[in-house]
Amino acid sequence: MTLRSPSLGAATRRSVFAGVLAASLLGVGALVTAMPASAQNLPEFADLAERVGPAVVNIRTTERARARAGTPEMDEDMLEFFRRFGLPIPNQPNPRGRPQPDGGGEPQQRGVGSGFILGADGYVMTNAHVVEGADEVFVTLTDKREFKAKVIGTDRRSDVALVKIEASGLPSVRIGDVGKLRVGEWVIAIGSPFGLENTVTAGIVSAKSRDTGEFLPLIQTDVAINPGNSGGPLINMRGEVVGINSQIYSRSGGYMGISFAIPIDEAARVAEQLRTTGHVSRGRIGVSIDQVTKEVAESIGLGKPTGALVRSVEAGGPAEKAGIEAGDIITRFDGRTVEKSGDLPRIVGSVKPGTRAALQVFRRGAYKDLAVVVAEIEPDKARRTAEAESASKPQATASTLGIAVSDLGEAQKRELKLKNGVRVETADGPAARAGLREGDVILSMDNTEIASAKQFESVVAKLDKTRAVTVLVRRGDTVNFIIIRPAR
Repeated sequence: MTLRSPSLGAATRRSVFAGVLAASLLGVGALVTAMPASAQNLPEFADLAERVGPAVVNIRTTERARARAGTPEMDEDMLEFFRRFGLPIPNQPNPRGRPQPDGGGEPQQRGVGSGFILGADGYVMTNAHVVEGADEVFVTLTDKREFKAKVIGTDRRSDVALVKIEASGLPSVRIGDVGKLRVGEWVIAIGSPFGLENTVTAGIVSAKSRDTGEFLPLIQTDVAINPGNSGGPLINMRGEVVGINSQIYSRSGGYMGISFAIPIDEAARVAEQLRTTGHVSRGRIGVSIDQVTKEVAESIGLGKPTGALVRSVEAGGPAEKAGIEAGDIITRFDGRTVEKSGDLPRIVGSVKPGTRAALQVFRRGAYKDLAVVVAEIEPDKARRTAEAESASKPQATASTLGIAVSDLGEAQKRELKLKNGVRVETADGPAARAGLREGDVILSMDNTEIASAKQFESVVAKLDKTRAVTVLVRRGDTVNFIIIRPAR
């Protein structure tokens, strides 16, 4: 069978044949001369790599052994993948297979990432997931000098971190204008995939403003990004940094043709707050929101699907005090248009807490102007403390269902207004397929009220493993029944 390109016409094929014949008679130079001008004008990356490369650093982190015995060891690349995508990392054993108390044991390699130098003063930008949880951070330059770095601050929501090294005469990057970045434009990445320092990969901008980040619209590219590239710069053809390589879409843990970068303008704002205060302050108004569908927009007279639909309003929160109601559609906030629901948290988050902001809502067929005093969102430090408290509580694992739970603290019970229940720490297998997820609260299982992690384990042990089990779950302010079916 002969395969033929449908895009090659007869005249074109004759031209190609003539070029090949000329090359065979006159040498390869004749074929190059015969090539179209566009083929001869491919982008030149060597000068960019030479100019920007010295400002890109390798970041190595270590931590003290805190592992429990009896769990399989995982390599550093896979650990970095688990950390990046928020997956629970199995406890890692120490070399002798015995548990160590927190802070005990020798420092062990934790992971490898990338970063780039912002200025001669030694500030280095990277991803938060690269350095978060590390006991020590080491920065290695292209001239092989290595420095122990101080973490100035991390911001989990944007995945941006700022670290500092004490050195002089440092090369630095130039910051570009993300607003001028175009889809289809060539870009390159420099980083340390799998620990291979100063590796250069190239591709194009595939899309802008992808809604894959909680507070940031990400840049999508087809630049090859792998574990270890995290925190490295995305560079335009002018040699300017336009993003921080942060995420990949992958079913295997490796590169599959789609990668994402944090826009440098957003990252720079985060870094400036980290530099001056050590943390990032963001605004909140206390609403849960959803997309406005085309059917809803047409039925209520809004016309086109735009804005953010308010599903619920936090009692006593800024939105309630401002007069925002469930069912309102927020179309403008602080002078900016809310095109889709994902725009609202980003716009509100960028407003300084305490600011009185104007907003517009669409309510019962008419627009209404309101004003709200923006509050401050829960800082990452408080979130980490809550997570640490949760991690220290007794946990139980139902391996047949794929659920790990922990007891609720008294403060959590008061906040949720619950007397009993257990918090879902991880949900895999049958539980994940049924829709259960981390943070859910299990109130009852198989018509039995659940009061503790220990009782949960006891109830699961008595279940008929061949039949489905019904679980009453609290998620946010609502409850729902979830049916978990056994694996087949």
